[in-house]
Amino acid sequence: MARTPTELLSPADRERRRSLQVMKGVALGALVVMAIVFVIAFVLQEQHPWLAYVRAAAEGGMVGALADWFAVTALFRHPLGIPIPHTAIIPRRKDEIGRSLGEFVETNFLEGRVVRAKLESTPIAATAGAWLRDPAHAETVGAEASTVAAGILRALSDDEVQDLISDLAREHLLDPEWAPTLGAWLSRVVAADAHRGAVDLGVDSIVTWLNANRDSFSGLVSRRLPSWVPSVAMRLVDDTVYHEAVKFAAAVQADPDHPARRAIDRYLERLADNLQHDPTTIGRLEDAKSSVFDSARVRELAAEAWNTAKAGLLTALGDPASGLRRRIVAALGEIGERLATDAALQQRVDTRVADAAVFLVDRYRHDIASIITDTVEKWDPAETTEKIELMVGRDLQYIRLNGTIVGALAGLAIFAIAHAVLG
Repeated sequence: MARTPTELLSPADRERRRSLQVMKGVALGALVVMAIVFVIAFVLQEQHPWLAYVRAAAEGGMVGALADWFAVTALFRHPLGIPIPHTAIIPRRKDEIGRSLGEFVETNFLEGRVVRAKLESTPIAATAGAWLRDPAHAETVGAEASTVAAGILRALSDDEVQDLISDLAREHLLDPEWAPTLGAWLSRVVAADAHRGAVDLGVDSIVTWLNANRDSFSGLVSRRLPSWVPSVAMRLVDDTVYHEAVKFAAAVQADPDHPARRAIDRYLERLADNLQHDPTTIGRLEDAKSSVFDSARVRELAAEAWNTAKAGLLTALGDPASGLRRRIVAALGEIGERLATDAALQQRVDTRVADAAVFLVDRYRHDIASIITDTVEKWDPAETTEKIELMVGRDLQYIRLNGTIVGALAGLAIFAIAHAVLG
């Protein structure tokens, strides 16, 4: 069932309608009073000549009341339903009024100098900082920001996010060749001897492993010897291999210029050069990269990582006592403190806010003002009349009341002057 116009009104509009009806009653009551006074004075003026002045005042009051009633009514509708020319101005010229209002707002309010002057006279950063450094306010902002962030996370489609991450990773990680970049980086590392620490770590790890894993050499070589070789000889071979490995690793560990270290340096130099210039090496690295990142397991791990991160973020954002929420509130408080006390920062923030507002106003002023024009054009003429009358109609009823009073005084003055001059 369609709602009646009254039901469509907001509580504020209902109150305005009630006040409008009251003022209409007052204005009409003044007209009725003047009419009654006129009748009484007209009937009794022969017996009481002074009532002629009262009659003149009542006549002027009725004329003023009727004239102003006609003027006020003609703004919104045809008086008495009669289509008199130049009446019902608002419903007939609704679109033109909307365009004029939009142009007025665009010209007088959405103007860069006006906006800048207003913003420059307002201590935006200092006011915001003073408000934000209050712990309760920082907590409120943090809670609202967390709610918004959680809402965005829940609204995101997991599949779409994973596809986006995949596309970004392919565009910025997979499609570019890694080999030349890695080769150039490795070349600089070797030239600066920055790899020495990694080599030392590797040698130390080998020495430690050899000292702790003597049994791993049992049968390492001897099992490949003929079966007729005595077992004592087999053990001797295994022990010899183990001790030689230990001595070799210890020598490499002790000698910074050991031939094995130089061999590693030469190998890394060749590898760096091949990664930059050898098509075969470059192709092998690119193939390995593609096979790793295109594997189903890697995609599953990426999906699991996103789901885990999302769940963790949602949990942290929803818990006021979480570390994330506490850090957000603390950061907001620090920002507020700086904005409230740092004059240089206040100046920068205020300037940038003003610049951004002026840019938006200058660029989109017509689009913003067109909202008014487009909205008014979409309104029904009767609805437009109703809205405007509710906003200004009560004040217009004072015009009717004032017209009654002024008309009465004018009528009295005119009659008195005429009586005094003409007799």
